[in-house]
Amino acid sequence: MKIFGITVLILAPLVVITLGMDILMGFDLDNSMKHAFNPFLVKEPAEFILFLILLVFLLFSFFYRKKKKGNTKGQQ
Repeated sequence: MKIFGITVLILAPLVVITLGMDILMGFDLDNSMKHAFNPFLVKEPAEFILFLILLVFLLFSFFYRKKKKGNTKGQQ
């Protein structure tokens, strides 16, 4: 419960800052809400490709560790 509370306490000011920055840049409140809660709408293609590469790397490392952990249990 403590982790959830800390997450909400960090999330709220960050969303307010994001909305404020978008409004200062000239977006209306509707577009600011879309940008704040769906960050994939504002990504450029290069950023999206980098995100996908990092996601694939994360999944690969997760399965590699799981496979390696399974192999060490079988050897003991």
